[in-house]
Amino acid sequence: MVAIPKQTERRSWRLPNLGVLRSLLGSILPKGLYARALIIIIAPIVLLQSVVAFVFMERHWETVTRRLSDATTRDIAMLLGVYESYPHDDGYKKLINLAQTKLNLSLQILPPQDLPPTRPKPFFDLLDRTLSREIRKQIGKPFWIDTVGRSHLVEIRIQLKDAVMRVLARRSQTYASNSHIFLLWMVGTSLVLMTVAILFLRNQIKPILRLAQAADRFGKGQSAPPDFRPRGAREVRQAALSFMEMRNRIERQIEQRTTMLAGVSHDLRTILTRLKLQLAMFEDSQEAKEMMADVDEMQAMLEDYMAFARGDSSEESSPVNVRRLLQDIRKQTARGNKEITLDLPDTEVVVPLRRHAFKRAVTNVVSNAMRFADHVTASVVQNSNWLTLRIDDDGPGIPEEEREEVFRPFYRLDDARGQDTGINTGLGLSIARDIVRSHGGDITLKKSEMGGLQATIRVPV
Repeated sequence: MVAIPKQTERRSWRLPNLGVLRSLLGSILPKGLYARALIIIIAPIVLLQSVVAFVFMERHWETVTRRLSDATTRDIAMLLGVYESYPHDDGYKKLINLAQTKLNLSLQILPPQDLPPTRPKPFFDLLDRTLSREIRKQIGKPFWIDTVGRSHLVEIRIQLKDAVMRVLARRSQTYASNSHIFLLWMVGTSLVLMTVAILFLRNQIKPILRLAQAADRFGKGQSAPPDFRPRGAREVRQAALSFMEMRNRIERQIEQRTTMLAGVSHDLRTILTRLKLQLAMFEDSQEAKEMMADVDEMQAMLEDYMAFARGDSSEESSPVNVRRLLQDIRKQTARGNKEITLDLPDTEVVVPLRRHAFKRAVTNVVSNAMRFADHVTASVVQNSNWLTLRIDDDGPGIPEEEREEVFRPFYRLDDARGQDTGINTGLGLSIARDIVRSHGGDITLKKSEMGGLQATIRVPV
């Protein structure tokens, strides 16, 4: 019973670490398909090539180093044999000269002394290991070697009965150092692989990017690029063909719906016009005024329903001056002493929009704010990627839990139902969000610094 809680605690401790590792890898690894495909292609090839090249080079280095160390050890063994077999009345000058001129070794005969303490082995100890093995096998006397003290020399000391033989050899005589060849091989082949992969993937990714661009333009109500056609690999061509068929079906559906709505709207407007004419022939009585108000309300509701169903998707995008657009909206929505206050930048703000649709979306948001507030302020901010409109008011606001619900069609707050504030079909914010989303943006609501509600409209530019 004691082991189970410990196991549970251990699992609960490991899972967060795994999540942190995944989030860290997710933040480091590239997000684009182009970079990920490059990694998928290049990383295994470079890794495999590195392993193969390293194994091959390591064996080559080990073989050459063993032969060089064997030759150097044989030269030292020969010097040691000469030292022990022949007298040296000249103080070993001939032996030292022989080592220098014939064997390219620096030889010294030192007085009897203890060998230096053994140094730590280097991390890459191929030379140290190979040379030590050859000295043990061919000489069989106590020795001390230093392969790292001076980078271009190798020091060897042999313990004799009455002296210490000190030999300095060049590193190239005992060790085959071809690391630069390995690095040049790896860098050169990696650059070739990366160049081929980049040239290949660029042509494969380009059709995908053009397909994404065409889909994005279609989502914003813009026409596809004139030279767009299926290109690239078979799967990409199939996706492009499917997109084009889907686009054609949607355009046919929109065209049929627009034609039907135009007919329905025309017929209903005709009936409403006849009712207005008949009411105009009545006497100027209270009943006639009330009936005329009902007809006007019915016509306004009809316009809202038709706008919601139509979606204004047939309008083409064009450069729109946002400053002038907001000034027109301020004149249109002014009510008595209520007027929207504009906070506009000094420079002109011109972005591609569907002017009438976007104007209707902003007008719906502004009218909704002016219906319940005394002061409304609109500000505009534009950067390289986004156009942001913020509409603040000092009204009662909307509870946080209902800020998404108000975008549902025909949804009205209880406070709005109980107030006689004019016609409210519950479609204004729904129409506004649909229009803004058709531009590739969105509308969000939050509490305003003025005490009421802040509506933020963001669209890409």
